[in-house]
Amino acid sequence: MNIGDIISHHQMCNEEGTSLQRGMNYRIKPNYSIFLMSIRTGAPYADRIEDDGNTLIYEGHDIANYKTLKTSPKIIDQSEFLPNSTTLTENGKFIQCVKNYKDKKSPAEIVKIYEKIKPGIWSFNGFFKLIDFWQEISNNRKVFKFKLELIDFDESEADCSTSLQNNHTRLIPTYVKLEVWKRDNGKCVICGSNKNLHFDHNIPFSKGGSSTTSKNIQILCANCNLSKNDKIV
Repeated sequence: MNIGDIISHHQMCNEEGTSLQRGMNYRIKPNYSIFLMSIRTGAPYADRIEDDGNTLIYEGHDIANYKTLKTSPKIIDQSEFLPNSTTLTENGKFIQCVKNYKDKKSPAEIVKIYEKIKPGIWSFNGFFKLIDFWQEISNNRKVFKFKLELIDFDESEADCSTSLQNNHTRLIPTYVKLEVWKRDNGKCVICGSNKNLHFDHNIPFSKGGSSTTSKNIQILCANCNLSKNDKIV
C-alpha cells in the first residue's frame, strides 16, 4: 500500500485483518499501532498536519460513553486511565510509549495512519513515529496531543504483513484531496475506473511537484498509475 491510496472502510479492515471502530488502536499488529484521523469540517477531534506533511498532531480520545456516565464525554478531561482504575486507556498506552521512547527504554512507536476523507472514503497517509505528547486546554477541558513524524523504512525492518510505503512523498492536505475528489468525480481521470484509486502527483514531489495545490494532484487507478510511472524518467 502506498501513501495516497484511496480505500473503503471495508478494504481498510480487510487490509488490517480486523474491524477498526476506534480512532486509536494500540498494537493492532505486533510491530505497529493504528490511528484513524480526520481533518474534515465537523470532525470529532482536532487533528492537524504540519511541516509540509511531515508532522501529524493527533488529538487524544475521550472517555468511552459508559452506561454509568451521566454527562457528555466532551466536557470531561481526557484521561490516561479508565475511571476508578489503574488500567490504561488508549491515550495512556500511547503516553507510556512516548515516556519509554524519551527514557530510551524502547524505540519510537510506529503508527500507521488512515485519514477519513468522506463517509466511507479513506486515504492511507503512511507510517509515522510517535515522539511526543502534551496536554492542552480545549473548550474548558484538558485534551492530549500526540506528535508524530512521517518516516521511511523498508519492509525487512518493519516485518509487517502489508506492503509498506514507497515512492516517498509529502502528505496531500485534506482540502486538496476533497477538491480533487469532487473535481475528478471519484474516478480515474484516464480510464474512468472507480477501483484501486490513488491520489497522484502530476509532477512527482521528488521532482519539485507540489502537494498543496489541486492542479498538481489527480486521481488515478492502480493500472494507470503504473503506466504513468513507467513513462517517468
